[in-house]
Amino acid sequence: MRAVMSLVALLGFMAPAHAQSREVTGQAGILGEWELTATVTQRNTGGTEEFVGPLSLKHVGICTVDGPEEKKGELRLRMSEMSTRVMGTLLIDGSRMHLQRRSEEPR
Repeated sequence: MRAVMSLVALLGFMAPAHAQSREVTGQAGILGEWELTATVTQRNTGGTEEFVGPLSLKHVGICTVDGPEEKKGELRLRMSEMSTRVMGTLLIDGSRMHLQRRSEEPR
């Protein structure tokens, strides 16, 4: 879990059929050795879009033993209507990790 705490996440939003849920994919870890996938559902809270949903992390690095390690958790993303910045929280095994980046999707 320590490698995930040094998060280098590249999150990408894939365009949804409806604006209510989105697929999130990316990589985490110093070498991008964790594959991140989540399906988040949109909630509007006073000018801020929030997306929350279940998260899956799969260790895809070459050092895995007895198959890939998998972790489950929750992903929370917040996007302000006035900014292109995405702020997020990953909740995994009782640990909380924060991240932020600029959205590549025009608002």
